[in-house]
Formats: sequence, C-alpha cells, structure tokens
Amino acid sequence: MNREFLEKNGIDVAHGLELLGDMEMYNETISDFLEEQKTRIPALKEYKEQGDCENYAILAHAMKSDSKYLGFTKLIELAYAHELKGKENDIAFINDHFEELMEEANRIENVLKEYIEG
Repeated sequence: MNREFLEKNGIDVAHGLELLGDMEMYNETISDFLEEQKTRIPALKEYKEQGDCENYAILAHAMKSDSKYLGFTKLIELAYAHELKGKENDIAFINDHFEELMEEANRIENVLKEYIEG
C-alpha cells in the first residue's frame, strides 16, 4: 500500500492521519468506507428516484463525514452540496448533479481498490 499513490490521486492523506492517528487506522477506515459504499450508493439512487430528499440528505451527510476522515476533498464538497440540497428538498439539483457525485464516488472507490490491491 502506497500512500503516495493516494496523494497523486487527489487524496489528502495527511488530513486523514491527523484525524485517525496512523496508517493502520487509516487503512482500516478505507476498508470500512468501501464496505459502506456497497449499500450507500444503491440507497442514494433509490432515494433520488423516489424523491425522498430527507433520507437522501442523511446518506449524503454520511458520505461527506466518512470522506472527511479519509481526505477525499472533492467528494466532501460534492456530498455536502447534495446534503444541503436534500435538506432543502431541491430534487432538481439532486437530479441535475447526481452523475457528478457518482463519478467522483466511483473514482475514489477505484483508487482505493487499486491502493489496497497494489
């Protein structure tokens, strides 16, 4: 596992280490994040399709919080915007910007999987 690989892919590992203490805890948190995403992504899609902004905002908040611990700067920003718009019941924003959120979430997932396997 190569920390520089994460940093080259726009992940603020130093920030994560400030919060989590060491690489062992950081790596454990990555595994937890990946596991959580397996249910979080389908649920976000479902809430979006149902127009359930309240539960959508809750999951976007969880994604933002988990991303903060790991230093996923862009994903933090995107998830936060979706959290706020969910709280405002702004389904138009959510629909218009959902793919952008999913693309970054998928990018992060792919980087993390490569990091773990590498």
